[in-house]
Amino acid sequence: MEKGFEQIISWQKARRLNTEIYRVTDNSSFGRDFALKDQIRRASISISSNIAEGYGRKTDKEFIYFLNVAKASCYEVKSQLYLALDIDYLDKKMFEKIYAI
Repeated sequence: MEKGFEQIISWQKARRLNTEIYRVTDNSSFGRDFALKDQIRRASISISSNIAEGYGRKTDKEFIYFLNVAKASCYEVKSQLYLALDIDYLDKKMFEKIYAI
């Protein structure tokens, strides 16, 4: 197997984050809030996608640019997780689990 973006630990963690975000946004309260559900999912997907895209660019400068975009999306997800906690879509334990990823 060729070494690719799948070997990057941050991509692996982003993949796990995507799974957790999809699972938690399927619950009844979160699932009915279509705007927040869509936004947090899109931001989460953006993390893993930008890591992969940057890897595919093959130059350090472009890779760093896409890593920075992924990092910004990560902060977006964190902010949205706080909102989900504040409005009781997530309990503190689930918030901390996802935030830690």
